[in-house]
Amino acid sequence: MNQPPSINAAGLGLRRSFLSEIAVDPPANVGFYEVAPENWMTLGGKLGKQFRALTEKFQFICHGLSLSIGSSDPLDEQFVRDLKKFMAAHGIRYYSEHLSYCSHGGHLYDLMPIPFTADAVKHVAARIRRVQDILEHKIAIENVSYYAAPGREMSEIEFFNAVVEEADCNVLIDINNIYVNSVNHAYDAEAFLNAMPGQRIAYAHIAGHYVEAEDFLVDTHGAPVIDPVWRLLDKAYQRFGVFPTLLERDFNLPPLAELLLEVDTIRAIQAGSGQRPAPSEA
Repeated sequence: MNQPPSINAAGLGLRRSFLSEIAVDPPANVGFYEVAPENWMTLGGKLGKQFRALTEKFQFICHGLSLSIGSSDPLDEQFVRDLKKFMAAHGIRYYSEHLSYCSHGGHLYDLMPIPFTADAVKHVAARIRRVQDILEHKIAIENVSYYAAPGREMSEIEFFNAVVEEADCNVLIDINNIYVNSVNHAYDAEAFLNAMPGQRIAYAHIAGHYVEAEDFLVDTHGAPVIDPVWRLLDKAYQRFGVFPTLLERDFNLPPLAELLLEVDTIRAIQAGSGQRPAPSEA
């Protein structure tokens, strides 16, 4: 079974804007990189050669944007097969996706919330299992930010846990999404965190967000990580033990040096939590 990066790794989402900088002088504090395969599968020329040189030296994870795992559209199995070839060509051992959908008779260009229903659990879990069958390894599913919950029959955490149990998949725990949702939907972030299936956590995302109002946050990945989100990450390590954690930044990209300071913060929190045993899951 393919495995995510080593337990103490701190990672960075690779973006084309700083690919050349990293290719020339790879930062020592980045233990692994993550890419959206849709943005790199057809890359050629100089950027393609730089990318190949990096995948030959460092651990990479693929984090999908367009699989639309919760959609009622037919599953794009050709994309999954192309992804499998891309991962094999670059020695990439792991893939994750969002518990959401982004298509309905065509791409919607946003991650939409899946209704929290028993029927949706069965539908999504079956599609995840099919992806795992094609890739021949488990994938990790991410808890997502959402701004509406149409037709809900259960809570977000009940839905998430039911899907990953039914699909027998791993978990990409997004710390910022927990925090954003806890503010927007008025629930306790730490209680949600504690209810996550810790034994399934493969790795984590951490990112910044935009404050639209005191009770309305927007998950943008366009700002520095704030202190309450860092503290929630530390609580996650205390609860489940240290796991690989990746910094996401998609918009308002600062100089690479500023991103690397946030990677250092991940490493510092990991080091501070590393001696604390994970509590029993019983």
